[in-house]
Amino acid sequence: MVRAPSGTPRRTLARRLLAGLAAAVLISAGTAAAAPAADAGAVPRHAVTGYWQNFNNGATVQKLKDVDDAYDIIAVSFADATGQPGAVTFNLDPAVGYGSVDDFKADIKAKQAAGTSVVLSVGGEKGSVSVNDDASAKNFADSVNKLMDEYGFDGVDIDLENGLNSTYMTQALKAVHAAHGDVVVTMAPQTIDMQSTGNEYFKTALGIKDFLTVVNMQYYNSGSMNGCDGKVYAQGSVDFLTSLACIQLEGGLDPSQVGIGVPASAGAAGSGYVSPDVVNAALDCLTRGSNCGSFKPSKTYPGLRGAMTWSTNWDAANGNAFATQVGGHVHGLP
Repeated sequence: MVRAPSGTPRRTLARRLLAGLAAAVLISAGTAAAAPAADAGAVPRHAVTGYWQNFNNGATVQKLKDVDDAYDIIAVSFADATGQPGAVTFNLDPAVGYGSVDDFKADIKAKQAAGTSVVLSVGGEKGSVSVNDDASAKNFADSVNKLMDEYGFDGVDIDLENGLNSTYMTQALKAVHAAHGDVVVTMAPQTIDMQSTGNEYFKTALGIKDFLTVVNMQYYNSGSMNGCDGKVYAQGSVDFLTSLACIQLEGGLDPSQVGIGVPASAGAAGSGYVSPDVVNAALDCLTRGSNCGSFKPSKTYPGLRGAMTWSTNWDAANGNAFATQVGGHVHGLP
């Protein structure tokens, strides 16, 4: 991500009924559920993720209640490292305008009551959390579980951009899942982190596949990368989005665990911004086999989870174009 200087969570009855209804429809239709994680049922089949900035870097300053309703998952950015290895905490920035922490917690509950999952993001461009041994893995899990209980977060987002140890991060996330069976776990690796199943991020995703919600890889600030066909594709194109998503889809992740992450505006990232119609074309290509560029996957993935943007604040500064256009398209997927 780009960051300039500057009680136990509960699903609402409505969300449980919605998840149950969706499962019933699949069963009655004789269709096996594609998602391997039953606990992630509160997140819609096709979901839009947005990062909410707990700081002011020139984008529109928002409270959580101001975030467009198109977002199904809001990742609160970011948790802060502590003096204890692996442990994280959360400090509400006065710059976002809350009068108290209780007001922030109330906004989390209100978003959840409307069907939105709110998770705490760990990392970001300047994140310095390191989970690389048994002790730090325990500290990470214990602190995340405590924050979930204290603030009511639905889960955690892993956005560590300065290295990740798959053995111990997997261990930590499994401990979070053990304490919160319905945890929502999202990830936002950089493109280089998902080029091979041997990469630490990819190994972590596969290691928690039974409860992982979605990997929203950052298709920006990247430069050219290899697609799943071995060809090199430049960022900022439909082919870049589809051919790199293909690596994850063919590398072991379920389609429900793959999303496309892009900046909400040209000002939100150093490079890689694409207009909403490019994102929508990539979604069509992957789910329906239409609107592809020169790369066309060998099969379609109708269960693809959706799309993500950095950030809801930059989206608001851009007239909520992502929420309206990409959000509407994601929610219109079959």
